[in-house]
Amino acid sequence: MDDLWYSEHHAPGVRFSIQTSRQLHYEQSQYQHISVFDSSEFGRFLTLDGVMMLTERDEFIYHDMITHVPMAVRPDTETVLVIGAGDGGVARELSRYPTIKHIDIVEIDERVVSVCKQYLPNTACGFDDARVHLHFEDGLKFIRRVENQYDLIIVDSTDPFGPGEVLFTKEFYGNCYKALTENGIMINQHESPFYAQDAKAMKNAHRCILGIFPVSKVYQAHIPTYPSGHWLFGFASKGLHPIRDLKVEAWKSFGLHTKYYNTNLHRGAFYLPTYVEEALSEYE
Repeated sequence: MDDLWYSEHHAPGVRFSIQTSRQLHYEQSQYQHISVFDSSEFGRFLTLDGVMMLTERDEFIYHDMITHVPMAVRPDTETVLVIGAGDGGVARELSRYPTIKHIDIVEIDERVVSVCKQYLPNTACGFDDARVHLHFEDGLKFIRRVENQYDLIIVDSTDPFGPGEVLFTKEFYGNCYKALTENGIMINQHESPFYAQDAKAMKNAHRCILGIFPVSKVYQAHIPTYPSGHWLFGFASKGLHPIRDLKVEAWKSFGLHTKYYNTNLHRGAFYLPTYVEEALSEYE
C-alpha cells in the first residue's frame, strides 16, 4: 500500500504526487479517461485524462470562488448557465441561493456526472435541486443558440485541450456575451499563471475576453492540488465592476456559511502579484 501513488506532471521536471489507498473507478468514456481514487490526505479525487479535477479536501475553495464572487456582485441573479461542472460542485453552491430560478448545466460527457453521483456524492448532490436542468452536449454548440437569456454564465471547463479546447476560443466567449442579459456576468476558470504552459493558456483566454467584454478582470485563489497551487479566475461583464459593484450587505443577507469565500477576501482576490499583472498587461 505504501507504494501506491497518483502522479501528475505539472511542468517539465515537476511532478505532483498523492499517496493513494486504492483506485475506485476507471473507464474510457466516449470523450476521455475517467478515474476516481481514494487517499488519506485529500479523500476521494477525480481525474480526467490523467489530470486532477477535484479532491474532497480542497474542492470547496474552487467552488466557493467560481460561484460566490459573481453572486456577491449581482445577488439578484435569477438565471444561470454553467458549462462543464460535471462534478456538481457549482450546482451545489448555486442551489444555496433561493433567489435563483433556473440553472442550466451543459456537460459534454454524461459519464462524468454518473461517476460523480456514485463516488463523490458531496459534490454531485448539486444535481438534485429541482431548478437544475442537465444538458449533455457540446458547450459551444449549446450557447450558439442562446441570446439575452442568462444573468450569469459560469465556465467550469477542463484545461484547454481535448473536450474543453473549444471553451477557450474567441468564438465561444463572443457567444457567451450574446447569451447574457443586461449587466450579465461571465466567470471562467482562468488557469494558473505560474508554469509556462499554463500561463500561455491564461494569457490567451485573457486576450480573447478583453476583446469582447467592457469589463474584464482576473482574480485568484490558493488551491493546493492545482498546478503550483496558484489559480486564477476571470470576471467579465457587460458593465458591473467586481469591486465597485460588490454588494456586501445584500450577499450577507443570504446567511450563507462558506469555508473559503468572504466579502473581504473578495476584494483582496482581485489584487494580483506583480508577475501576474505584468503577464496580463501585455494585452491591456
